[in-house]
Amino acid sequence: MAHLSLPFQSVPSAAVRRRLSSTVADGRPNIPTNTFASLTPMWVGLAGAPINNNTEYEVALSVHDSVYNMDFSSIVIPYNVNSPDKNAKEIEQLILQALRKFSIDHLCKFLGAGVTVSLLKETPNICTRLWLDMDIVPIVFNIKPFHTDSVTRPNVKHRISSTTGSYVPSGSETPTVYVESAHVSAMTGLKADVSGRLPIPRTLDEQADSAARKCLMHFGPGNNPRLSIGARNQVTVDAGGKIHLIDDLDEFKNTVGERTWSAITKLADELREKKVKIGFFSSTPQGGGVALMRHALIRFCSALDVDVAWYVPNPSPAVFRITKNNHNILQGVASPDLRLTQEQKDTFDAWILKNGLRWTAEGGPLAEGGVDIVFIDDPQMPGLIPLIKKVRPNVPIVYRSHIEIRSDLVHKAGSPQEEVWKYLWNNIQHADLFISHPVSKFVPSDVPLEKLCLLGAATDWLDGLNKELDPWDSQYYMGEFRSLCAKEKMNELKWPERDYLVQIARFDPAKGIPNVIDSYYKLRELLHKDSSELTEEEHPQLLLCGHGAVDDPDASIIYDQVMQILASEPYVKYAKDVVVMRLPPSDQLLNALMANSRIALQLSTREGFEVKVSEALHAGKPTVASRTGGIPLQIVDGKSGFLVDCGDNATVARHLYDLYTDEGLYRSMSQYAKKHVSDEVSTVGNTAAWLYLAVMLHRGVKLKPQGAWLNDMLRAETGEEYLAEEPRLPRGGLQMQG
Repeated sequence: MAHLSLPFQSVPSAAVRRRLSSTVADGRPNIPTNTFASLTPMWVGLAGAPINNNTEYEVALSVHDSVYNMDFSSIVIPYNVNSPDKNAKEIEQLILQALRKFSIDHLCKFLGAGVTVSLLKETPNICTRLWLDMDIVPIVFNIKPFHTDSVTRPNVKHRISSTTGSYVPSGSETPTVYVESAHVSAMTGLKADVSGRLPIPRTLDEQADSAARKCLMHFGPGNNPRLSIGARNQVTVDAGGKIHLIDDLDEFKNTVGERTWSAITKLADELREKKVKIGFFSSTPQGGGVALMRHALIRFCSALDVDVAWYVPNPSPAVFRITKNNHNILQGVASPDLRLTQEQKDTFDAWILKNGLRWTAEGGPLAEGGVDIVFIDDPQMPGLIPLIKKVRPNVPIVYRSHIEIRSDLVHKAGSPQEEVWKYLWNNIQHADLFISHPVSKFVPSDVPLEKLCLLGAATDWLDGLNKELDPWDSQYYMGEFRSLCAKEKMNELKWPERDYLVQIARFDPAKGIPNVIDSYYKLRELLHKDSSELTEEEHPQLLLCGHGAVDDPDASIIYDQVMQILASEPYVKYAKDVVVMRLPPSDQLLNALMANSRIALQLSTREGFEVKVSEALHAGKPTVASRTGGIPLQIVDGKSGFLVDCGDNATVARHLYDLYTDEGLYRSMSQYAKKHVSDEVSTVGNTAAWLYLAVMLHRGVKLKPQGAWLNDMLRAETGEEYLAEEPRLPRGGLQMQG
C-alpha cells in the first residue's frame, strides 16, 4: 500500500484574522507587536508507525474542536532503524512544526494531545516538548493497531453479540475483532494465504482520531484537565500517570544546582532500592498551596520511580467551615468572639474517624502492609495521628504545619487561640516530628525543640504556574481572562495597551487586599502630582485575582468586602482601573497574568511562607511585599524588591512609583530577582527534604533536629554541603517559639 503525505485541508478565514488582530505600539518590552483578541481551543491526536519495510515513518495528526474531527494530516519522513536518536529528534520536530503552523494559520491554541504508546516509544521526549514548548497537555493511550470490541454492555439498540467473546468480565483484556478471511477474498478478489479469521487493522488516521477523542474525555469545565480521585480517595495525580508532562529527568535537573541534584539522587536511590512506601494526607486535592505542592511532588517522585501516594478525605462543607475558622483563629485574623465549640469538635472528630477507618481497613494505606512513612499536612488532619498510633504504633509520623500559629496568643488563658491549639495539640503531640515554616514565633512552646525542624514552602518551575509560556500561548490565556471579565461584567484589563500591577492571592482576610487598594490609590495620586506628563491611559491598572480552594468558604465574603471598598471614597475615583476576579483552577492563566504584569505585590497582614513571592521573583517581577511570615526570607530588600511594614501604604506607593517611573531601577531589580531564587523553594529542593526524612526514619534513626533546617540536615547526610555562592534562604535571626 502506498503511503502519501496528506496536508491539512481546512482553510482559515482571512476576514476573521483581520477582525481579531490588533497592533501594539513598539517600545513595549516582552510584548508581541501583533496580538489576537482570542484563539480557538483545539485538541489533537498523534499516532505514528514505520512503513515501507522500515524505510519511512508516517505520523498522523487528527485535529478536534471538542465535538468532532475537523482536520487531518499525514506526514511521511525517511526512517533508519539503526539511528533511533536521530529518528526521535526528527519526528519530534516534525510534529511541533506542524502544530505550530496549524495554530498560527487557524488562530487556535492546542490544549491537549492524545499520544499513542507506539509514538511515545519512538520519540520518548515528545510529551515533554509538547508541554514545555507549546503548552499542550499530553495524555498517553495504548491505542491498539487492530480494532477491538467493547468489554462493557452498553444499552444500545441493535447491538448484536459477536462471536469473539466480547462480553467478558470488566478489567479483562479488550478482545480483538476478527473478520472471516473468505469475506476479504470475496470483496477484494485477493487470495488470502490464511484460512479462518483475520484481525481488522486500525489505520494510523483512526489511531490518531481515537487518541484525540480519548484525550478530550480528560478535560472538564473551562477546558481544564479533570481532577482524578481513585480508590480510598487517593489523588491520582496526572490522571493516574496517563498525563505525561515531564518524561525527561534532565528537565528537573536543570532547575537546580548540581549539589541539590546529587543529594536527591542519592536519597531516591536508597528509597527505590528498599521499596519504601510514603503516604501524604491532606485536606483537599485542589485549590490551595498544599495541593499545588503535592501534585508537583507526586509528579516528580513518579519520574524518580519513588513510591509516594497522596490521600484526601471525603469533602464536607460543614467541616471545612470549622477548619477555616480554626485557621483564621490561629492566625489571629478571626473575630474575637469566634470560638471552637464542643459540637464542632465532635463533628470534626467524627469526620476524621470516618475517613481514617477507610484507610486503616484491610488493604488501606494505613493498614498493615500499607505505607512505611506517614506525612500529615496542616491542622485539618492531625486527628488521624492517634488512630494511626493505635493501629500501627511503629509507623513514623511527621506533622507539617503550613500556617502561622500565633504563639503569643495560644498561651493566653481563655483566648480563642488557646482553645483551638489545645484541641489540635492533643493530637499533634503524638507525631514523631513537627515541621514548621522558618519564621520567628510560628511554633508554640508546647512543641519540644528536639522534634522541631524547619522547611519552607515550594513551587514547581516546570508546571503550568511557572514555566515560560510562548507569547502565542500567553495571549490565549489573556484572551480567556478578558472573556471571564466580560462574563462577570468586570472592568476590562487593557493589556497590552496598558501596564498593570498584580497581587495574586486567595480572597482571605489575611492577604491585606484593603492595603493593596489604598496603596494603588496613593500611587495614582503620586503619578498625577510628580509625573504630570503621563496621561491617565499611561497609568497602570491594578489586578487582584486568585484561585478558590475547596476548603475555603471565606472567599465570597472577602470578595464582596473588596467591591464595597472600591465603591467607597476615596477609592471610587480609580475603581474603573481595578480588576477583581476569582479565577477557575487554571495554572497557566495565573502564569500569564503574572508574566505579563509590570510589578507584583504581596501585602499580607498575616502569612505562612507565601511562595507566590518566589514565583513572582522567578518571573523577573520586582515585588513590593510586607514584612510578615516567610516573605522576608525570599526578597532581598532593595535588590529584588522592597519590604515594608504592614499598613505602611504610603511607603508601598512610593516604591511602586519608583519602579514604575525609573526604567533603570526596574531592569536591575528584575534581573537580580530572576537569578536569586533558592533551590529550597523548588519542587526538587523541597522533595529532597521529604525523601531525607523518609530515608532516615525508615533506617530507624531517632531524629532530634533541635530546630534545624531540613535542607541543611539532608545536605550534611548526603555529603553535599552548601557552597558559599549557592543561593539559599537566610538562616540567621530566628526565634521559632514565642
